[in-house]
Order: sequence, then C-alpha cells, then structure tokens
Amino acid sequence: MTKSATPAVVSERPDVQRPVWQRDWLSAFLLIALVFVSYARVLNAGFIWDDESHLTQNPCVVGPLGLKDIWTTTRAVYYPLVLTTFWTLHKFVGLSPSPYHILNVLMHAGSAVLLWRVLRELGVRGAWLGAALWGLHPVMVQSVAWVTELKNTQSCLFYLLSILCFLKVDSEGTGNRLRWRRLGWALLFFVMAIASKPSTVMLPAVLALCIWWRRGQIQSRNLMALIPFVLISALASVWTIWEQKFHAGASGPEWAQTWPERLIIAGRTIWFYLGKLIWPHPLIFVYPRWEISLSRLTAYLPLLAGLVGLVILWLTRGKWKRSVSFAAAYFVISLFPVLGFFSVYFFRYSFVSDHFQYLASMGPLALAGAGITEGIAATGWKSSFRPAVCGLLLLVLGVLTWRQNAIYHDIVALYTGTLAKNPGCWMAHYNLGIALRAKGETDQAVAHYRQAVALRPGYAEAHYNLARILVEKGEFEEAIVHYEKALAVNPADPEAHNNLGSTFFQIGRVDEAIVHYQKALAIQPDYADASCNLANALLSKGDMDGAIVYYLAGLALSPNHAEAQYNLASALLRKGRTDEAITHYQKTLELQPGNADAHANLGSAFLKKGRPQDAIAHYREALRSAPENVAAQSNLAWLLATCSDPSLRNGSEAVLWAEKASRLSGGNRPVILRVLAAAYAETGRFTDAIRIAEHALQLADAKDDSILINALRKEIALYQSGLPYHKERG
Repeated sequence: MTKSATPAVVSERPDVQRPVWQRDWLSAFLLIALVFVSYARVLNAGFIWDDESHLTQNPCVVGPLGLKDIWTTTRAVYYPLVLTTFWTLHKFVGLSPSPYHILNVLMHAGSAVLLWRVLRELGVRGAWLGAALWGLHPVMVQSVAWVTELKNTQSCLFYLLSILCFLKVDSEGTGNRLRWRRLGWALLFFVMAIASKPSTVMLPAVLALCIWWRRGQIQSRNLMALIPFVLISALASVWTIWEQKFHAGASGPEWAQTWPERLIIAGRTIWFYLGKLIWPHPLIFVYPRWEISLSRLTAYLPLLAGLVGLVILWLTRGKWKRSVSFAAAYFVISLFPVLGFFSVYFFRYSFVSDHFQYLASMGPLALAGAGITEGIAATGWKSSFRPAVCGLLLLVLGVLTWRQNAIYHDIVALYTGTLAKNPGCWMAHYNLGIALRAKGETDQAVAHYRQAVALRPGYAEAHYNLARILVEKGEFEEAIVHYEKALAVNPADPEAHNNLGSTFFQIGRVDEAIVHYQKALAIQPDYADASCNLANALLSKGDMDGAIVYYLAGLALSPNHAEAQYNLASALLRKGRTDEAITHYQKTLELQPGNADAHANLGSAFLKKGRPQDAIAHYREALRSAPENVAAQSNLAWLLATCSDPSLRNGSEAVLWAEKASRLSGGNRPVILRVLAAAYAETGRFTDAIRIAEHALQLADAKDDSILINALRKEIALYQSGLPYHKERG
C-alpha cells in the first residue's frame, strides 16, 4: 500500500477520454455490480441463527414494543441503529427475507465504494483494486449473507464515511468553516457506526494512523481534533464490556482465561485471520474452539512469530516498510476488541469468526491491491494485460464468494455445512436439532441432540430439548434422565422442573411430580403452567381444596388456560360450589365452544341449581359436539323422562338417548339402566321398565349401592302400579 509517486499519464487523445467524474461513476457502478453478482444467490436466502432474536421474534421490531424501547431500554442490546433499520424495513416489507438480504448486500457494496474513496484520499495505489478485493473476498460472506450481520455492513458504511469526512477535515486549513462542518459530520457518522456495532470503537486509533500515514507525524492540532472521538470511543467501550458481561452473559468458565492464555489466543487469532485472507479455505460458520495449554511450547509460536515480524519490520529500510507498517497496524488495531483480551459471548463457541475481521481485513487487502498494482507496473506489461490479470483474480474471488453463499441459504444448510467441516461443533448439532424438529424430522433431531450432549455433557439446553422430544415419543424414563441432567447444570430452571414434574405425572409418579412443580413455583411464583399442573396433581390425589387454590392462582396469571378452567370448574362442582363452577364452565366454553364435557358438566351444574331447561340445552350442545358422550346421553334422557316440568319431558327421545347410552356402556351399568327404565315408563312401556329396573337392582345389590337400591325399589313399585317416575317440583 503506497502513495502514488507519479501523476497520471495524460492521454494523447483527449477528445475520446472520459471526464474524471464519468470514470469515477463507471468504476463505482462496476464495483457495485460485481458485488451484487457475487452475492446473487443470497438474495433468495432465508433467515438463520440469531435472526430471530434480532429481527423475526424481536418484540422491538415486530411488536408489541417499538422505537422508544429500542433507544431507551436494554432490549435493543447495543445495536439500536440496526434495530431501527430493521423496524423501519419491517413496516414496509414485513418478514420477507429478500429485502433484508438486498439491503445487506447494498450496504456492503456501498462500503466497498467508500473504501475505494478513502484509499484514494489516502493516496494509496491500486485503490479500486484493493476495494474490489475486499468487496469480493469470500471471508466477507458471513457478514453479508447473514441478516443479523447488518451490524457489520451498516456500521462499516458509517465508519468509512466518518474516516472520509475526517480526511477531508485534515486536508483543510485551520479556521475554515468547512473544516468544522466536516468534523461534525465525521463525529455524527462515528456515533452512527457505534450505534450500529460497538466494534467500531477503534476508529480514533485508525484516524491517528491515517494522519501518520499522510504526514509522517501527529501534531497537537490533530490530537485536539481526535479528543471528541476518543471520548465517544471510551464511553462506548465501557458500555460494550458491561453489556457483554452482564447482559449477553459472557461470564463463566468459557471466559475464564488467564492473561498468559489471552496473549496466546491473541497471537494465534491474528495469524488465523491473516491466513484466511491469503487462503480462504476452509471457511466455516463456527470454527473449532482452540484448546489453550500454557505447558505446550508450540502454543507460544504465533505470538513469538508476531513479535519477530515486528522486529524485522522495524529493522527493514525498504520502500514497502511504511506501507506494510500501516496495513499491519490497522489490521491489529481493528482486531483488538476481538483478540481475546475482552470477553465476547461468541467465544463460547469459538475464539474466531469470519465476521470479526470484516473491518480489519481492509488493511491487508488494500496492501494486496497496492502490491499487485505496483507489481504489474514493475513488469512492464502492456496496459491491456493489467485489467486481464486483475479481472482473473477478481473472477476467482467472486466465484468463491458465490459458492460460499450456498451454506447461508437456510438454517439446515448452514448447520449441515458447518458440521461437514467441523463435526465437533456442539452448537451446530443443537441448532440443527431445533431446525429439524421444526420440520417434523423428529428422529434426526434426536440424533443431533444426542451428539450435542455427547460433545458437551454439561449443555443444559440440549438435555432439556432432547428430553422434550423423548416425552413426545413416549420414552419417559430416558426423558427423566435428561431433565435431571439439565437441572444438575442449572437447578434454577423453572421450566425444566415443571416439565420434569409433568413427565413424572404422566407415568403415575405423582408425589415426585408435586415436588418439582413446587420447586418451579419457588423459583418463579408467577409461573401459571406450574400452578395449574400442581393443581392437576393435587386433584389426582383427592386434595380438591389444594387443587382449587392452585387453579385459582394459575388462572389469575393466565385466564385463557381452557384446561385449567375446566378442571377448576369440575373441582368446584364436586365441592358443592355450584355457582362458581358454572362461571368457570362458561369461561371454558368461551375458550372452547365445542368442549362436549364442559357442556355436559355445565348441564349438570344447572340441574343442581334447578334450571332443567338450561341443563337440557347444554346436554344437547354436548351431543352435537360428541354424539357418543355417554354421560350427556344418560343425563339428557333422565331429564326428558323424569323432569318435573311436563313441557320439558319427551319420552320417545328419552328412550332413544337412554338406549344409546346403555348400548355404548355395555348394558351393565345400573345407573344408566335406571335411566332407561324411567324412559320406558314415560312412554308407557312398563313391562320393559320393570324388567330393566330389576336388572339394575341386581347389579346395584352386587355393588352394595344402598342409595341406588332404595331408589330403584321405589321406582319399580311405581312402574308396577302403572305410573312413570317424575321428579317433584323443587
């Protein structure tokens, strides 16, 4: 990366040479076109990992929250301007992924054009080629093809605008009004860059480096201009470190490296990123996480090589020294936030990622562009060969980028491609399991969850999700094992306690279920599902009072829980609290109008309240939804045969429903046979009524049901005297 030492050669045919502004526009258009062609495949891609938290399921973007929450709460994490972009675009295009991908590619193309302008402003030879190398390099695919990484492309655009404005300031004389205006724009763009992604906090150091590149030194007036940038950077840095540690959760064993270990990671990281720029293969969404061992001498080699390189560069007196120094310094400065000295949440998976060097890669690639330009010029090749050589290089990079786009097409392609190159990536196994389960491929999902927990036995989330699928498959015992492993890692997980309780309940281990429901509520008292589940368990043990208490607590938090409304109503009905039962049955039917059992039980509740007409109506509704509901059939038949209100009685219909109920119940239930006898008596079939009632009496006698025995004897006497049985008016 060198300054141009000679003026441009003037053409001997000025009449056909395009004006400079036309050549610039054509060059910019060509650069944008090359970027869009290279990323053509991603324009039809979908959303992938983290897109749900930043966009598709972000309440600040898709509702119910909005711009106010983006800028005034921690829900925006620390990318408020990116979320604002998402929020704005969502208002016009919803969640169709293509517009978001188009925007990301456009931001990247715009950044490539701005990089070209910045390099030209710095007097770097081969500025356009350097910008094109950066724009088409496959290492950039992760940032451009991943919607969430609009953080990178948008922040880069403002980052380069800030640099460009500052360079214009540096070229103006002191006291110039235009200078101060440009300085204001530079500061504004810097704030916008930080609000898009805080990794741009290194801009003040980069600006100082640019001043040194231009002038060979940094004067006091330059330092004064940098002070506001430094203050903004310091504030953003403190906020970002706090956010990563306390909000993103970058604390714990994965981030507990010692300072010697961090130095080893930093040395290895620098060479890793440089190597990917030189030879971009393999490119992996999640690279293997390095094992750092202080006892191995080879661990120190990258750091040592870096120090040796600095010494050699210091001692070198060649013309490239200044260019290499500038590019190297820019590269390391830009990477500094992700070299391992500060805890970053992504380090849980890997210490390196392609998107971490999105800004930093500009330095080495600009140096490469300048070197190629100088090298071609030094060969003395004809000018017609130069575009061919550069075009071939850009074609290779463009094809590699186009191919790399494929793994970002969707979530399954992403993690399948990741595991093909990094089979030990437990995070990819886990997320692929989630994606496959969503597609209904349960067995494959189970296989990947098993791989995840095998690679990382302490992965609570994988144990939890594996347990949930195993429950769905009916493999309860193994599900219990994985829920217990999840709770061994995170004993304060209320959902795991609740789900483990539900699993115990399904296999009849009610006491153990109750223990875990209680633990879930101790951790999260406002956990509605746990309250209702505990109520179910207590109800199964006959503790209706306790069940009612927890049903009421759960429904106070989640009133639209239809099953809980029904169970509470049934418990209240059994306790004789009929009015309350009616209220909750009615609420159940608001939520589930076709719930036959609720209609039938509400009919019984109305019958208890002396409202036979309402009871009949709900029995009929129950039978519309479930014609085979024996309880509704027998209860309706009883009312139609014995109701004290003659206008509501209908003997023939009573016989119809009673016979159906008797047939469906096997003809051996004395209560239903009693109903059938009453129906026959109502239609005048007393012989049949006596025969059926006497059979019912024999069955009741065998069960020693004294209440039913006494009732049947009285009714048989009526039938023998030629009278039907009717309820007395209440």
